[in-house]
Amino acid sequence: MIFIDPPYWPAHGTVFSHLISNTSLDELHAFAAANGVTRRAFDLDHYDVAKRRYEGLVAAGAIPVSGKELARTLMDSGLRIKAKYRVKSVASVLGLRWNALLPGQPHLGSDILTRWNEPHRHYHSGTHLLAVLEALELLTERCVPRTVELAAWFHDAVYNGTATDEEESAKLAQLYLKDVVTPAEVAEVARLVRLTATHAPEPGDSSGHLLCDADLAILGGTPELYSRYISGIRRDYSHVSDCNFTNGRATVVRQLLALRPLFHTRKGQALWAAQAQHNLSRELEQLNQINAVGS
Repeated sequence: MIFIDPPYWPAHGTVFSHLISNTSLDELHAFAAANGVTRRAFDLDHYDVAKRRYEGLVAAGAIPVSGKELARTLMDSGLRIKAKYRVKSVASVLGLRWNALLPGQPHLGSDILTRWNEPHRHYHSGTHLLAVLEALELLTERCVPRTVELAAWFHDAVYNGTATDEEESAKLAQLYLKDVVTPAEVAEVARLVRLTATHAPEPGDSSGHLLCDADLAILGGTPELYSRYISGIRRDYSHVSDCNFTNGRATVVRQLLALRPLFHTRKGQALWAAQAQHNLSRELEQLNQINAVGS
């Protein structure tokens, strides 16, 4: 079911309500789209909707509840995003992690975080960086090699949605780290960053296996997490037409499905491989349906 709280939260010269589902993000996105609520209004687990839309959304079937009831409903649904994954909290958590990784380099960490939180980023944001770092800890039982962790920090440090992003990120790592860590570490970090362009490390490349598995861990997330991922990716490419995005995304999904293996570590395979196959196959089917309707 869909729920909405009273318009109370001030922003942009008006007040806003929150629109949620207690069932799935697919249901929430479908209801929002059917009622003219843009995907740009989606914020991880809810839509922010202006006061003028409140009565229309209630008339369309959204159940009006108090703010407290809505928060409790979202919590009980299991769809609520934890506070640490919201922008301000993410920045704070990442700042602490950077200072633990490279003590004495706060300005460097601040600059990298500024890049990760650029306004055009939605999926490829600090939230993704934190998720990759946490996936690395899960894969290694909190014993992440420093070069792998640094590569995670730099792997999308440059992100413009182009084919050169990984190369530019690797060059940025070389520039920023040349006087901070050993030359061998600089070279290894850059090599690992470049691997995220293809996610196809060589057999025996344990560091490459770790980084690539952690970067693709979202593919093996729950259907709700995967839906958020797809939503974020679409917003990252908001400058691309629907037709071009659908075709381009279908190509990417096919490439991911063709990777053998998709996950390289034993733990990554156990944690994410089966669900990733399901998520990707389902998405490709949906993209093919969209293409069929448009042709």
